[in-house]
Amino acid sequence: MATLTRSAVRAALLGAGLLAASQALAQQQKIIVAWYGGNWGDAFRTCVADPYTKATGVAVVPEVGTSTTTLAKLQQQKGAPTIDVAWMDGGISELAAEAGVLDALDPAAIPNLKNVIDQGVYRNGDAAYAVSSGYYSLGIAYNTKDVPQPPASWKDLWKPEYAGAVAIPSPANSSGVTFVFFLARVFSVDPSNLAPLYAKLASLDTALFFDSSGAATNAYQSGEAIIGAHFNVGAWDLIDKGLPIGFAVPKEGAWATDARLHLVKGAPNKAAAQKFIDTALTQDAAACLAARLYLGPAIKDVQVPKDVARKLPWGADGSVKNLSLFDWNIINSRRAEVTDAWNRQVARKR
Repeated sequence: MATLTRSAVRAALLGAGLLAASQALAQQQKIIVAWYGGNWGDAFRTCVADPYTKATGVAVVPEVGTSTTTLAKLQQQKGAPTIDVAWMDGGISELAAEAGVLDALDPAAIPNLKNVIDQGVYRNGDAAYAVSSGYYSLGIAYNTKDVPQPPASWKDLWKPEYAGAVAIPSPANSSGVTFVFFLARVFSVDPSNLAPLYAKLASLDTALFFDSSGAATNAYQSGEAIIGAHFNVGAWDLIDKGLPIGFAVPKEGAWATDARLHLVKGAPNKAAAQKFIDTALTQDAAACLAARLYLGPAIKDVQVPKDVARKLPWGADGSVKNLSLFDWNIINSRRAEVTDAWNRQVARKR
């Protein structure tokens, strides 16, 4: 048996060390990004993740879930997170900031923050904790075969001919609690006493209370629901696929919010995560998300085709100033109360 020389042994060990180091480096070349399912996740991959990976060589591994699910994961992982970047909606974003699971967005590490409109950067004091990827609205989706005329009012959901075929968001959805306060305006219910509204909601004969946008889309696509609340993003996706779906903004209006990006506190791949967020804050990414999801861009001076512009939450000639945005701090201060009342007075009486 041949005996290795000392130099050969040293070379072999060095080679093994370099191999191990390169394998470790390869394993590190990925980030985990929490985003939503369905067409949302497809768009985030196409518009942000794929260009990012092409530019950096860093793979993006999606962690799919709703905003509330993602927040729960971040709270569970607090102190030792596996997620690097998280997309969460307005309202849940503020809760995440309060929970201490978010890191500050550093303009030096994310220079494209300067491209974002003032309303799209969310701060605690001077430190930004979230940045908008674009705005969307909640209106009424309807099956044009079963509902030949666009619904004129949110109150139309209570028409007897739609009994058993209506979809509205549950409090588990990021829009659900806000939807309760929005309907309070529609029915002129004092928000300090929502009991009359809960009774009204309990009387609504629904097909489902949806927890996610994807669940709503599936219900409209299958015919389980023929009318109800849906986001412009999901409704237009169905329309573009040739399904008999319409999308209406009733006379009482539609409320809006946005999808936001967050850097997770203690992210295991912070520098790569910051670069990912920076990639999302380009005009190309915003234009792509507008075309794929009809998100109203939060990036300045984004140009989109006319057919895309008319499907944005503010229409062809509007802007973020035309949207009805709620104060999430007020909404969140009553989130637990509304969720509990919903479970007792609405969901259990179905």
